[in-house]
Amino acid sequence: MIPPRSAYQEALLAARSVAQAAASWWSPRLRLGVTGLSRSGKTIFITALVQALVAGGRLPMFAAQAGGRISKTRLTLQPDDAVPRFPYEENLAAMRGADRRWPESTRRISQLSIEIEYESAAALFRGSRRLTVDIVDYPGEWLLDLPLIEQSYAEFSRMSLAAAHDPARASLAGEWRAIAAGLDPRAKASEAKAIEAADAFRRYLLAARTEPHALSLLPPGRFLMPGDLEGSPALTFAPLDLGGAHPPQGSLAALMERRFEAYKAHVALPFFREHFARLDRQIVLVDLLTPLNAGARAVADLEAALDHVLAAFRVGRNSLISSLFAPRIERVLFAATKADLLHHTSHDRLQAILGLLVERAFRRSRESGATANVLALAALRATHEATVREGRSILPAVIGIPEAGEKIDGEEFDGIAEAAIYPGDLPQDPKAALDAKGGLNLRFVRFRPPLIAQNELGKPRTAPHIRLDNALEYLIGDRLA
Repeated sequence: MIPPRSAYQEALLAARSVAQAAASWWSPRLRLGVTGLSRSGKTIFITALVQALVAGGRLPMFAAQAGGRISKTRLTLQPDDAVPRFPYEENLAAMRGADRRWPESTRRISQLSIEIEYESAAALFRGSRRLTVDIVDYPGEWLLDLPLIEQSYAEFSRMSLAAAHDPARASLAGEWRAIAAGLDPRAKASEAKAIEAADAFRRYLLAARTEPHALSLLPPGRFLMPGDLEGSPALTFAPLDLGGAHPPQGSLAALMERRFEAYKAHVALPFFREHFARLDRQIVLVDLLTPLNAGARAVADLEAALDHVLAAFRVGRNSLISSLFAPRIERVLFAATKADLLHHTSHDRLQAILGLLVERAFRRSRESGATANVLALAALRATHEATVREGRSILPAVIGIPEAGEKIDGEEFDGIAEAAIYPGDLPQDPKAALDAKGGLNLRFVRFRPPLIAQNELGKPRTAPHIRLDNALEYLIGDRLA
């Protein structure tokens, strides 16, 4: 079993931290991690955030910009030559093109750097200053791998098999469980059988993630988001019922165990060492609406996944010593996305539900000195609000252009005409939302990106949003004071 952070790994992190701290003394940098599980809107969030900063958009709660202290914001060269650049321009063009479509979702790690020139508000540091923000985008599914580093193959198999018997998963895991039951772990290693089991296990994880199941705790993360490891032997393993026995040499179980250890050594650990352990701030985007609609089991699964996510963070307040030798994430923001699918009267309720979900994880981060918070937001608002009459009732609604093929109550939308939709209300008591066995029966459709108007110079105006400025203030506002 590979330890999560050996003395050698800690020494590497410490050496790099000293070098980074020295460089930051002259040219301050902040590494902001952006992650979230599937459907959470990471790509849209980063694109909208960068566009708002570069275009100088309306961000009243972002103090440095609202106070006129930011003089210039521009994209700059990123520091890591081996990390793909986040496709900001391509994403922006997709949302502003003639067909106005949402960009492709995050499937691998990427990075984008922004340089902000600003005037300090502090009396002792008046004058022009500069902060570089390195935005690191990565799939949240990869975070679920970090707890695997501390597990043996036997522990991983036992936990995976137990989870597959849960009522929310049993039918989805039927094919994989049948294949696994027909395999003899002590039989001679077979590449064909390893591939068959791994493919069935992957299909089970993918099915569990889709609606109406909407489950979240589905490691290993690269089985869902393989990135450039598609087809690699390191992804060709699956849990087996070992019956408590150690796999004999040359057996199928020994092959699976070796590949599980390779996955930890060559996939999970490098991600932690090269990217995750270097973050200063983190935002975790959460699609809370889909699990709420799926029911209490999906919500409980999301809660467990979020607990795993924050448990993986090196959260805590950076002192001079810790920033040099063991940097930790100082601030974590959990954000419930897609708030524009609800009327504003439900936004505080959405935020309260997320707060209840991550309460245990919050407690752990606060005890280690980190600051953590929750927020309901929409980085790019695709709707506006109105009221509609239904019988004698006046109902709060959202108006936008549903994507072609979306349906509600048998009505199919054409992707051209606007529609007013009453999405339903979230309960005032967050516990009632979490305990709803059959889901909340909310009515959602996927809307097209909004049409962005141009200013008097012919340049696109900043896209509408909900609380993107609050998120910016929390994540980087103190570094621009």
